[in-house]
Amino acid sequence: MNTPFYIARRYLFAKKSTNAINIISTISVIGVFVGSAALIIILSVFNGFEEVVLKMFNTITPQIVIAPAQGKTFDPNTAHFVEIRSKEGIYSFTEVLSENALLRYNDKQSVGLVKGVSADYLKNTRLDSIIIDGDFTLENRSLNYAVIGSAIQTFLMVNTTDPFNPLQIFSPKKKGNRTGSINPADDFTILSIPVSGIFEVQQDFDNVAIVPLRFARKLLEEPVKISSIEINLKDGIDPDEFKADVERKLGEEFEVKNRIQQNKVLYNILGSEKWAVYIILTFILIIAIFNIIGSLTMLVIDKLKDIAILSSLGAGKKLIKRIFLFEGMMITMAGCISGLIIGLLFCLVQQKFGIIKMSQDNLVITNAYPVALKWKDFLLVFLTVSVFSFMASALSSNLSVKKINHLNRDL
Repeated sequence: MNTPFYIARRYLFAKKSTNAINIISTISVIGVFVGSAALIIILSVFNGFEEVVLKMFNTITPQIVIAPAQGKTFDPNTAHFVEIRSKEGIYSFTEVLSENALLRYNDKQSVGLVKGVSADYLKNTRLDSIIIDGDFTLENRSLNYAVIGSAIQTFLMVNTTDPFNPLQIFSPKKKGNRTGSINPADDFTILSIPVSGIFEVQQDFDNVAIVPLRFARKLLEEPVKISSIEINLKDGIDPDEFKADVERKLGEEFEVKNRIQQNKVLYNILGSEKWAVYIILTFILIIAIFNIIGSLTMLVIDKLKDIAILSSLGAGKKLIKRIFLFEGMMITMAGCISGLIIGLLFCLVQQKFGIIKMSQDNLVITNAYPVALKWKDFLLVFLTVSVFSFMASALSSNLSVKKINHLNRDL
């Protein structure tokens, strides 16, 4: 039997001569319990928000993007791209031609990105989830339609139900096609297109007008070349392996980016926010853990006679230190494990019933705070509490051996 652990367990549950020791120990357990539960709940909520945001971004962000390292456009009909297009693991292969243009509706105008996409773009079945008005239609009976972002809608006040007032798009003609006319409008290609829907994702994406590729080619006077290729893969295909294979084939002339590389700022923000909250709550948790020093100090004073007797029976300083080290660890671990269990139960209840809402105006399940459980977070909290409780307990256990020789002489 582990003697230090056995004695520490007896001390934990035995009555103390001073009731204040029990009170301080209870406060220590409660402090660690609340801190651990709060930390795991908040980390899980951040995981939930991260999944919601990334799911929304991933709806419009492809798994792989291929773009030229220099210049704006390239020819997609070369042997390398024909080979990539024929790969079995590809779910959608979308050719994209994009450029900034002037958008006009009635007497309002705004600059936005016109993004022409090929038919494979509509294979993404989740596009309708980002539509806030109308529907995601780009072609219908050989007619072209545009789907615009909410930022453009805010400036232009486009009415998707008005078939007689289309969106006008102005793009400068290529140098060889400019007439040098006195009328500046003659140097622009001006096309009209009705708007079928409005989508909303995030400010960086919401200033885009998505149109069919053939419409963009006519507007930008670009019959062959494209700006980029967007690729989505079938289930079970590793995007990183696919990306590495494409990079080897294309060389340094092209940039191949996965979703993280396409949205570096977003991923950095999500990661830094979560770590900032973890650090802040950890400091609070450390304060609760170090309450154990007061509890163990008073326990050492209460058990001075026991320490002297153990020492006279041959117990070394190391064994006596381990008794109070185990005592402190058991107090904090009791609070930590209880906190993790309660935190887990709370998260499961929130996932199932959505008890806590983000707003009182619209009490629906989708309005509840999102929660996502990750075992790494539980391990992180457990290790954090373990490390700091060990430090606090080690500091306190040193008090138990400072006057052993003096106590032995008194006895």
